[in-house]
Amino acid sequence: MTESTVPRNPFITVLITLLVAFFSFQVAGSLIGFVLAIPFYPGSISEMVKSLAAPEDDPRMKVPMLIMQGFGSFFGLVLVPALMLRAWRQPLTQFFNKKIPLLPIILTFVILGSFMVMISVVIEWNQNITFPDFMAGAEKWMREMEDKLAETTEFMTHFDSFGQFLIGILVIAVIPAFGEEIVFRGIIQNELYRGTKNIHVAIWVSAIIFSAFHIQFYGFVPRMLLGALFGYLYYWSGNLSLAVLAHFLNNGISVMALYFYQQGKIPIDIEKPEAAPLPAVLSATVLTFVLLFGFKKYYSDLHRLSEK
Repeated sequence: MTESTVPRNPFITVLITLLVAFFSFQVAGSLIGFVLAIPFYPGSISEMVKSLAAPEDDPRMKVPMLIMQGFGSFFGLVLVPALMLRAWRQPLTQFFNKKIPLLPIILTFVILGSFMVMISVVIEWNQNITFPDFMAGAEKWMREMEDKLAETTEFMTHFDSFGQFLIGILVIAVIPAFGEEIVFRGIIQNELYRGTKNIHVAIWVSAIIFSAFHIQFYGFVPRMLLGALFGYLYYWSGNLSLAVLAHFLNNGISVMALYFYQQGKIPIDIEKPEAAPLPAVLSATVLTFVLLFGFKKYYSDLHRLSEK
């Protein structure tokens, strides 16, 4: 984990990071992204502004929405955090300054695959969770917000061409993998560890914050578990690149699965998640923990040898 050369309170740093990232992503980045997307909208600016209220009703908004999303993520989760780190005299390269051997890369691939099978039951449960009657109002509000977000996501990920698919990979997989790992693992997890001196608290609290940042209640628990997985991969390896790789694989495989399903190449629609069969879940659970133990031991042995 990293240490800053500029003294500062770690918990205030976490709060500032979240506020700056959220504002830069949701407000400043989106506004600049809107301006950059104007040349890609075959209509007037006033029409484009009106379509922002319900972009899924205007097919011309697909590429502009992808551009706005991509630039917002890059600006708020990569560029601005990099400038914050520079102000703290911490180069962004500190997170990626170690070579990655082939074995942990392979392990990361297999761990993510088995992990996704393992948590498929959690994904299905979280998607279908219900609340007591006294929370009916809150449940209705969350469902409506989730359905609206699902409509927009489905619109943006229904690719009309291979070019749109490539843009989708960049916007949905590449940029978030780098940006979110820099913010939530590179900065927030490190700062929480610095403040609490307990890595497990740091990993799980940053995972909770990571999931809450996405404002998707019906995907909150599986995303939190993914965040914890990324956190442990980073902590054990000391290299954020493996967390970025796992994050990219998770998002990228989803985008590719959607594209191939739309092309009629595969029969599975991942937008309708169902739990894997119980034997597969149990096998994947055992495999995931065995692989994580192997991953941790590999780096423990590597660190021990480097100290000799």
